[in-house]
Amino acid sequence: MEITGNQLIPKAQQQTWNAICDPAVLQICIPGCDSMEKISDLEFQMTMSARVGPVSAKFKARITLTEVNPPSSYKLIFEGQGGVAGFAKGEADVTLTTEDHATRLNYAAKANVGGKIAQIGARLIDGVAKKMAETFFNNFNKHLTDAKS
Repeated sequence: MEITGNQLIPKAQQQTWNAICDPAVLQICIPGCDSMEKISDLEFQMTMSARVGPVSAKFKARITLTEVNPPSSYKLIFEGQGGVAGFAKGEADVTLTTEDHATRLNYAAKANVGGKIAQIGARLIDGVAKKMAETFFNNFNKHLTDAKS
């Protein structure tokens, strides 16, 4: 599955970059995120709860940032295990560009799932994944919009 989109964030590019790399901000904005822990400057460990149709699972995921070009872009690689529910893995390219006095955030993600979740059907999985991505970026935009300065 592939997911693409963009958001216009009403903050400076550096401020947006700092937030998109901050595990505390990510935990607040990722739907179902229970914890987000920074392992190193480029690695995070996350636990989250997700539901796809009749299958609910708690996923443990490792997120690694590569091709980091502050404050403009990075590639995010994720790998998550949800026990008997299955697994999810993939990557996302995130780019930030200045647009007037704001920042344009573009994202393009590819993901694969396996196990019980994969048996549900691609259309349902795609819909849930797109909804989660949209919710995250809307939450992120709102969080930065509501932040002072």
